[in-house]
Amino acid sequence: MSSASPLFHGVVPPVVTPLTADLQVDYPSFARVIEHLIAGGVHALFVLGSTSEVVFHDEATRRKVLEFAVETVNGRVPVLAGVVDPTTDRVIAHARTAQSIGVSAVVATAPFYARTSAPEVIDHFRYLREAIDVPVVAYDIPVCVHFKLDRHTVVTLAREGSIVGLKDSSGDDGNFRYALMDLADRPEIMMMTGSEIVCDSALLMGAHGIVPGLANVDPAGYVRLYDLCRKGDWAGARQEQERLCRLFEMVWVAAPRVSAGSAGVGAFKTAMRRLGIIETNEMARPQRALNEAEAATIETILRQTGLLS
Repeated sequence: MSSASPLFHGVVPPVVTPLTADLQVDYPSFARVIEHLIAGGVHALFVLGSTSEVVFHDEATRRKVLEFAVETVNGRVPVLAGVVDPTTDRVIAHARTAQSIGVSAVVATAPFYARTSAPEVIDHFRYLREAIDVPVVAYDIPVCVHFKLDRHTVVTLAREGSIVGLKDSSGDDGNFRYALMDLADRPEIMMMTGSEIVCDSALLMGAHGIVPGLANVDPAGYVRLYDLCRKGDWAGARQEQERLCRLFEMVWVAAPRVSAGSAGVGAFKTAMRRLGIIETNEMARPQRALNEAEAATIETILRQTGLLS
């Protein structure tokens, strides 16, 4: 049995990308986001993930965002880079750029738009790993890519070395648990949940860490939760998780007026604006920002969960 540890662990937020009123990346706000997360004690940063609105950014913007993040972080925590795109060769191109900038790993989904099979998805990750010299983390988010990375796919890729871990945002906790069990003899394989509301359950099952978008709003809360779980204080962890569950209710405030993406990431941005971290809650087009009535409801949630006095 391997005695190795995973490359990454703990709280790894998918970092919000703030925008200006004219829909450009707001780099002064982005710097504040990074400092807010590091001050909150997070263990790594996932830049250009779904919460970062990655698919809305062109190649030049992605490069600049990664360069800015790596320079601002300056080695204090690892930086994982999302390389999300529909096709393998485009993903490889993003990954090579990310590698040249100096990221610690890249994070890739299955291909999308074109319909693929499980063997083709396995090949997609193999081609990516063969093309670069940094580790690859698989990202399971079928609600966006319309393909589920099932137990067999994850375990196959992990055992052969094509991936070093999984970010599971599928909501399929059963599949995640079976993959954890199958890889119990490979503790160096990083298994992380992308769910904000069942982090304690995932860590109890043996997950190595958590990738919650809500950590942009309350990184210290998720670090407390992780630390309580690591200490085996499951009663304390449940209490902190349930507080974070109440905070997470902000993602439903704008539904059904806007899409799920706008309602979720837009809520995080609206809360971060109220906390003074970013300047605007603008969303990439065609998504819509939350309005001021919705912002007032989110402010109430921030007060009820202790983030505003």
